Amino acid sequence: MIPYGKHFVDEDDIEAVIAVLKSNNLTQGPMIEEFEKNFSNYVGSKYAVAVSSGTAALHLSSLALDVNNTSFALTSPISFVSTANCIKFCGGDIGFVDIDLNTLNISSSKLEEFLQKSDKKVDVILPVHFSGLSADMKKIHELSKLYNFKIIEDAAHALGSSYDNKKKIGSCCYSDITIFSLHPVKSIAAGEGGVITTNSDEIYRKLIRLRSHGINKLDDTFLEFDQAFTGNLKNPWYYEMQDLGYHYRITDIQCALANSQLKKLDNFITERKKLANNYNKIISAYENINIHQDTNKMSSANHLFILNIDFNKYKISRAELMYSLRQSDIITQVHYLPIPYHPYYRKQLSKKYNIFNASRYYQTCLSIPLFYKLSFEQQELIIDKINTLLK
Repeated sequence: MIPYGKHFVDEDDIEAVIAVLKSNNLTQGPMIEEFEKNFSNYVGSKYAVAVSSGTAALHLSSLALDVNNTSFALTSPISFVSTANCIKFCGGDIGFVDIDLNTLNISSSKLEEFLQKSDKKVDVILPVHFSGLSADMKKIHELSKLYNFKIIEDAAHALGSSYDNKKKIGSCCYSDITIFSLHPVKSIAAGEGGVITTNSDEIYRKLIRLRSHGINKLDDTFLEFDQAFTGNLKNPWYYEMQDLGYHYRITDIQCALANSQLKKLDNFITERKKLANNYNKIISAYENINIHQDTNKMSSANHLFILNIDFNKYKISRAELMYSLRQSDIITQVHYLPIPYHPYYRKQLSKKYNIFNASRYYQTCLSIPLFYKLSFEQQELIIDKINTLLK
């Protein structure tokens, strides 16, 4: 079986997890802080906060930027539903700006046009670095200064990617917050998990509280001094819930795995680039197959490799092609059904958004296997099989 995505775990990863299992802390221990420090050092941010999932990271980021029932945010229609859901979790309203067909990211020119024409104040933009390729963050950041909105970068696909200025995605040089996913098919795995990066002291302190029920036992200033102290002596049992928070903590077990994987990240990304370049080379020999997002592969984490197939030209549908490939033990996927197409959003959206490019992309996209340790021989087999079925 050749899956579309797959994690890689070696003996170092296993030993790192075993060491935690033999330690005194399975959760809320020192491994979490160690991983956060190493992660922030890698991406170049001041802070990193590890949480239970990428969705939790999006939710807490929205709360940290004070998204509420008066807020309006914009994102790309081509993403997993969590990118939009996090705004709805907070009671806010979400809208969509169409993608650029070359990058498959939110179009900065269409975003500027929307902002110029909108009679509604936009509070937050959530650019998605789709497949690991950076959105046009320099332009989006410039627009944020002009139109006074906050930026949460959805970098669930993009750990190990860089901006055009060569800085790592996650450094937050263009945003208030960046989020990552540690799901097994992403750049590094923690089983499940997510990370939030920021350079703001205030946002960091909010995130620490919101991650754990609104409680920070480390260094928050107490608000109820008469409860916190007996005379001049701090009560050893005392802590305060200062915000309405959540149980979005990650464990030391997960962080041990993620910390070990982080050491291999550059190697993972290098191999993904080699595989993407090899796909390009193989596909160039076929007339029936084209590539989506055929740009800037060297700065991308290459989380996905997406074919561009006009199924109207062939006697086989996309569904039939995918089932036929499964019979040959090749698993493919579609990333993604545009968010406004989901029944929930069809009911919730107060207006129709022009997502012509996203719709066009959705009709022609097919994600084929790409993961560390995929072989060149397997790549040849995959493309040859797809070409045969299209014929």
